[in-house]
Amino acid sequence: MADTGPIVFAEHLSLPNVGIHADSISFANVTLESENFVCVRESINGQNQVAIIDLNDVNNVMRRPITADSAIMNPIQKIIALKSGRQLQIFNIEAKAKVKAHAIHDDVVFWKWISNSLIGIVTNTAVYHWSIEGDSVPQKIFDRHSDLDRAQIINYRSTPDGKWLFLVGISNNTSTAADAFRVKGNIQLYSVERGISQPIVGHAAAFAELKVGDVAAPYKLFAFANRTATGAKLHIVEIDHNAASPVFTKKAVDVFFPPEATSDFPVAMQVSKRYGIIYLVTKYGFIHLYDLETGACIYMNRISGDTIFVTSEYEATSGIIGINRKGQVLSVTADENTLVSYILRTLNNADLALKMATRASLPGADDLYLQQFHTLFSTGQYLEAAKCAASSPRGILRTPQTVEQFKQVPSQPGALSPILQYFSTLLERGSLNKFESLELARPVLAQNKKQLLEKWLKENKLECSEELGDIVRLHDMNLALSVYLRANVPNKVVACFAETGQFDKIVLYAKKVNYTPDYAALLQHIVRVNPEQGSQFASSLIGDESGPLVDIERVTDIFMSQNLIQQATSFLLDALKDNKPEQAHLQTRLLEMNLVHAPQVADAILGNQMFTHYDRPRIANLCEKAGLLQRALDHYEDPADIKRVIVQASTLDQDWLVTYFGKLTVEQSLDIMREMLKVNIRQHLQVVIKIATKYSDLLGPVKLMEMFEQFKTYEGLYYYLGAVVNLSTDSEVHFKYIQAATRTGQIREVERICRESNHYNAEKVKNFLKEAKLSDQLPLIIVCDRFDFVHDLVLYLYQNMMIQYIEVYVQKVNSSRTPQVIGGLLDVDCDEGVIKNLLMSVTGPIPIDELVEEVEKRNRLKLILPWLQSRIEAGQQDTPLYNALAKIYIDTNNNAEAFLKDNNLYEPRVVGKYCEKRDPYLAYIAYAKGLCDDELINLTNNNSMFKYQARYLVMRRQLDLWAQVLQADNVHRRALVDQVVSTAVPESVNPDDVSATVKAFMAADLPHELIELLEKIVLEPSSFSDNRSLQNLLLLTAVRTDKGKVMNYIDRLSAYDVDEIAKIAIEHGLYEEAFRIYTKAEQHIDGMNVLVEHVVSIDRGVQYANKLNLPEVWSRLGKAQLDGLRVKDAIESYIKAEDPSNYAEVIEIAEHAGREEELIRYLQMARKKAREPQIDTSLAVSWG
Repeated sequence: MADTGPIVFAEHLSLPNVGIHADSISFANVTLESENFVCVRESINGQNQVAIIDLNDVNNVMRRPITADSAIMNPIQKIIALKSGRQLQIFNIEAKAKVKAHAIHDDVVFWKWISNSLIGIVTNTAVYHWSIEGDSVPQKIFDRHSDLDRAQIINYRSTPDGKWLFLVGISNNTSTAADAFRVKGNIQLYSVERGISQPIVGHAAAFAELKVGDVAAPYKLFAFANRTATGAKLHIVEIDHNAASPVFTKKAVDVFFPPEATSDFPVAMQVSKRYGIIYLVTKYGFIHLYDLETGACIYMNRISGDTIFVTSEYEATSGIIGINRKGQVLSVTADENTLVSYILRTLNNADLALKMATRASLPGADDLYLQQFHTLFSTGQYLEAAKCAASSPRGILRTPQTVEQFKQVPSQPGALSPILQYFSTLLERGSLNKFESLELARPVLAQNKKQLLEKWLKENKLECSEELGDIVRLHDMNLALSVYLRANVPNKVVACFAETGQFDKIVLYAKKVNYTPDYAALLQHIVRVNPEQGSQFASSLIGDESGPLVDIERVTDIFMSQNLIQQATSFLLDALKDNKPEQAHLQTRLLEMNLVHAPQVADAILGNQMFTHYDRPRIANLCEKAGLLQRALDHYEDPADIKRVIVQASTLDQDWLVTYFGKLTVEQSLDIMREMLKVNIRQHLQVVIKIATKYSDLLGPVKLMEMFEQFKTYEGLYYYLGAVVNLSTDSEVHFKYIQAATRTGQIREVERICRESNHYNAEKVKNFLKEAKLSDQLPLIIVCDRFDFVHDLVLYLYQNMMIQYIEVYVQKVNSSRTPQVIGGLLDVDCDEGVIKNLLMSVTGPIPIDELVEEVEKRNRLKLILPWLQSRIEAGQQDTPLYNALAKIYIDTNNNAEAFLKDNNLYEPRVVGKYCEKRDPYLAYIAYAKGLCDDELINLTNNNSMFKYQARYLVMRRQLDLWAQVLQADNVHRRALVDQVVSTAVPESVNPDDVSATVKAFMAADLPHELIELLEKIVLEPSSFSDNRSLQNLLLLTAVRTDKGKVMNYIDRLSAYDVDEIAKIAIEHGLYEEAFRIYTKAEQHIDGMNVLVEHVVSIDRGVQYANKLNLPEVWSRLGKAQLDGLRVKDAIESYIKAEDPSNYAEVIEIAEHAGREEELIRYLQMARKKAREPQIDTSLAVSWG
């Protein structure tokens, strides 16, 4: 809309723009309970959900997968009410909790939030209210009026006090009356107090309250609009009339509809509380603004081209907000800047402009008010002028000048002065401002009527100020205190409390108003007058939760000035309990006074550890002088002081001293510990060890070890490290512990740590142990065994003539290291006898593979043969054992082939690999035995052993293996095929071997090679020569790939499938071969068929028939001759066959060809064989 007039029109949101589908935008799916939330029911891809749009955050649309018939949001909270059938539920979205649920007994046709905590529920028969508070169920309020039967309910509202309710419904109008409108609107107005309903004809309605002029109580009004065929009316009537107020005059004004909107009617109504304006919305999107008091139409315009189907009060601007069919969320409100001027200039209604300006305190009529005031004042209508000033918008007339004007008017005898009339009017209508309050207080107090001031103060009619309090203080201190309190003048409030002796209220008030008076002066005064009350006041001053309200040192000085030491101590303990850094000097002062006068009290204070910010050196010195040595150490920080106290004070408790060291720095701790060891190592060693043990991580093991080593106390080093080594991962710690244990003779501990520790440097420890030359080499053995220094160990022990420890190692420590030990001994050229004896002496498990590897890479494999044989004799069947034995047999040529063939315990792949370079044939035997396909193929290819490869492949019968070797890119394929054909297959007597080989050749698409193979199997004498399948396959393959050989194969073979092969030969055009197959098989009819149907030679057929002279052959020849219209020859053939079966065709063709003489001969033969009427008839005709 271009012209907005006296309104502000805004579009807040378009529902489609936030993902709401147009199909979901309707009265049934969209609800707007307030200006805060829009709630939409949607169905997306078959999934039902509810979208909640917060109009204060439109970009954050909340969607929930909810299936419901209706959803309404609470006006102010994120609480949603859901209806599904007759099930009602209320959920708190933010708390993610169900608030209430209820199953109602009737169908719900409409429901709405009528307050922030109450839902109105409309069924087909009644109206219920359901509160979200407590656990109540819906309560029935009233029954629906019969006028609303079959009506669609579109609105339900309540007055704020809940005393009046109305229900609106619309329906199609079936009346034929002249004024009947097509849409009938009915309203049921219900009084809760009276329990009575009144049916009203109307389409839209609203409740309102209106303050009018001097009337004290606001009017409670009911407005409704109705459309008929002849016009429309807006009615404004009073409900719940107040007897003390004048009767509100009913209003009934016309509602204008443009000629193009003849079907338009009111659909919604909202009333502005601030402006007293009725916003009336019609179905066609028109907005009407009416004055609630007079009913005057202020403005009308169209704001939407689509129906606005739901509206709500727009409290933020005192307007109306609604949603149209396109999903636009629109709002309209009166423009406070132009409304009054619009009424003046466009409507030319000054009275309405004044009313509106007064009611909403709007600009635009200021000149009228000033003019009216001056007119009234100049004509002596002072009361009316006072009322005019009191109601002026924005208080434009409530100025000092106005007061001065009224003061200048002389009062009439016996009458109230104009100035008092003015103040009285202001007091009736509200409260006075600061200036007005001062002007009124002076004459009232002058007349000694302070009770009036008390009354006005209680009613909040006066604006309190410091100036007003100062005026009142001259007359009444307590009343002035009340004024100062209201005016928030803290300094004068405190002064009043002090003057009236209300000390206990001072702190409370000062805290309440965040004011800080001079508490020290107040306290000094109170202590001097009443020490006990002063002590309480001091406690209240420092006991505030926000901190002391007075300087603590000043308070202490006040107490000390009166020689109240105990009270000062108690006060300081309480005042300093928060242990603040800025109070350090006070903490020092507290401790000093007690260390001098009461050391035990000071000791108790220090023991409670309440304070940490006092002057520690000063207190430490005082503690030492007072004999509190532990307290002195707690406070000394200078190492010289600490060393002096610790070294000289032998009476200190060791446990306490150990704990005390936890407070020192690393440097201080180490320095003092060195001093302790330096002064008296025997006396202090144990406590130093305890300290080092407890704070090892803090002080650092390296520095501690250096300290012990500095004083050459390996005992101390041993006991310190013994306490921390098991928890340390520092390699140096573990090494030093091994050193210390070695040097203190703790060999078993050396052995343990070498065995269990995972954190020492093995190389470093090994070298140390070798240099230490221990009497027991077990620690060295353990280190070398764990960290794979076996070779070094063997060299060391052998070279130092400690062969017995080598035996201990392999016999008792770790027999699995025997292979490395044997290897090491071989490297140092140890005598073979010693090695063999050592090996034979080991009873534990020995990894044979490793042993074989060690001796094999040194070409000394035969060395372990006795040991291997002893294991075999002992019944061991380990594969590595037999692998080694096989290798030895191969190397020694000791019946290796028989061993490889007969023994099943060795690992063929391992042994075969060993044999490849030594004897490929033995490798072949091993690979073949282990079915090591890839290894065997590579071996035989590399060594041109295709005969063996062929035999293996035939024996394996693995088609995938055959496919591998028969690939076209295999350069050895021809050589392999030759060996398969010439050797492997002819040698085989197993049909499965041959079958698999043939299948492999077929799968590899090698027809010529397949023919070679089959010729070898089938044509040459073998156990497969008469194999039907192989003969068939040979013939079929030749038919497809080498036709020249087929006839030879037919002559040489006899076990093939005659019919199948002949059929395939015919399909491939080999007619002579097919004829040969049939004649060889004496299937003469099939042979004749080949001659007459495929060779198409009747003459050869005649020769063939003469040769065989068989009736069935002559009969087939006759049919062929008859088909070729060689009638005479055909008749001769049928006669030779003595076959009358085809007499009908013979008669027909012979008669047509004029061969009656030959036909007579045929018919005579036929009549002998068959008695058929046609034969006799034809014979008679031929004779005739």
